[in-house]
Amino acid sequence: MPADPKLLRRLLRARDRMDAASHEDWPVRRLAEVSAVSPSHFARAFKQAFGLPPHRYLLTRRIERAAALLRETDLPVSDIAFQTGWSSLGTFGRVFREITGAQPGQLRLDARAAVQAPGLVPGCVLGAAHRPDLNIAVSEKRRRRAGGTTSATEPEEVA
Repeated sequence: MPADPKLLRRLLRARDRMDAASHEDWPVRRLAEVSAVSPSHFARAFKQAFGLPPHRYLLTRRIERAAALLRETDLPVSDIAFQTGWSSLGTFGRVFREITGAQPGQLRLDARAAVQAPGLVPGCVLGAAHRPDLNIAVSEKRRRRAGGTTSATEPEEVA
């Protein structure tokens, strides 16, 4: 991490700009202007602070966004590539495979198969589906407050 907190704040400002508009071109010169430091100093300090060079960080953010779009939408892969800032479908596919280990289309198929496989449903979702109906307990409390002393084991009368 850079020792200077002011420099770190400037680097964070540049990283936030990349995060907010990862589809745009972000050459080191432009990022250095955002951070108010020289391009070479920015590149060294960014890598030291975040563990990745600025360009690699930007590629990772674009791939994360593309992976989310592949899982959540039915947009064609080419549209997703261009929306996330790639000008070449071939480069998008190559970098996507390098970072994720799968082709874009395969990631989409795997994500859909995981959703449809009942054994792979997260425990929190299953727990919510099997949670008891809380309306019964709420109505019982209201009845007790109103003066009725009907116990939970007695059947309710239907009016």
